[in-house]
This record gives sequence, C-alpha cells and structure tokens, in this order.
Amino acid sequence: MYLGLLLANFETSYIHHYIPTHMTPLNEVVSAIDHSREKRAQLANLIVSNPKLLPDLLEICALVDEEVSCRAAWGLEYMCKTNINEILPYLDQLLTIMPKVYKHPAVRPMAKIVELLMILYYQKKDAVIQQSVTHLHREKITEIGFDWLITDQKVAVKAYTMTSLYLLGTEFDWIHAELKTLLENNYSTGSAAYKARSRMILKKLNK
Repeated sequence: MYLGLLLANFETSYIHHYIPTHMTPLNEVVSAIDHSREKRAQLANLIVSNPKLLPDLLEICALVDEEVSCRAAWGLEYMCKTNINEILPYLDQLLTIMPKVYKHPAVRPMAKIVELLMILYYQKKDAVIQQSVTHLHREKITEIGFDWLITDQKVAVKAYTMTSLYLLGTEFDWIHAELKTLLENNYSTGSAAYKARSRMILKKLNK
C-alpha cells in the first residue's frame, strides 16, 4: 500500500511514459525520481520508513548499465544525508556495488556517501559509525577512492574522494604520500574546482 500511495504523489503521465511494464513497484518509484530535492526526499523517506526495502534499492543501484541505477543512487545519497545509520548493515553490499558503478550521475552520490562516512568516522568520531565501518571496509574504500581519483571522473567525484582519502590517511600513513603525488602531478591539468580542492588538501598534507 505504501508504494501505491507514494506512486500517487508522482505525475502519472511521467510514470506511464517512462517506466517499462515489467518493472516492480520499487522500480517504478525509483524510475519516477528526478534530481529535485522533493522527489529524492520522497524516496529516502520511503526507505527510512520501510528499511526492508533497502536491499532492493541497492539491487537497483547494482543495475549499473541502466538509468534507473543513477536514480536509485540519488535516493540512497539523500537517505544517507538524513539518516546514514540505515546503510550500515549493508556496507558489504554497497562496497561491492561501488567499484562497478561508472555512470557519473551514479558515481557522484556514491562518492558523497563515502565522504559522509569518512567524516563521521574520523572527524566526528561517531561511535556507531566507528563500530560498523570495519578495517576491511576502510581498506576497500581506500582502493575505490584511488580508482576514482586516477580514472576519468567528474570534479565532484574527485573532490569528495580527496577528502575521504585525506581522512583515511590519518590512519594509514602511506595514503598521504600517494595522495600528495597524485594531486601534484594532476594539478596543472585540473579544472578550477579541482585545483581549489587540491590546494586545500595539499595545504593539509604539507603541514
């Protein structure tokens, strides 16, 4: 019933135009999401109210070749911004999906979720986050982060990742040396936004 009620809040003409007939109800909700704050909030609130749907949302995120994966990632990011603890039981699944995501509209929210987790873990020292994000998780996040930093990603992904790797480097000493080398080597060819974040991180690394 709750899926039906939520679907009723979306524009019916948009849903019928966009959604293939084989899709499940959650697919329909996700496919009706656009980048507006209101639509992303509706999906996030649905998942928070019905946590049993989160594995299904992650399965949609894993459909990396399809546009619906990007829309699911938008909703997942919004949920993590408002209630990140909901994702903690599913970190293994999330970190398995992340390296496979390649469309920028999906990679960007994934990189933001990682940044949120790392800020809470290292800066805020959130006890729940620190208990849930294991050493293995942090190693995997490091691997994913360097991959995002050295591949052809948009500047937002790289900016979020610089922050995440810098924070990880406060625990794993080797990361800072590698991060500094990468930022210095790529600085001259980076965009203005890339250079701005690089300067901020390099300033911290050079202290």
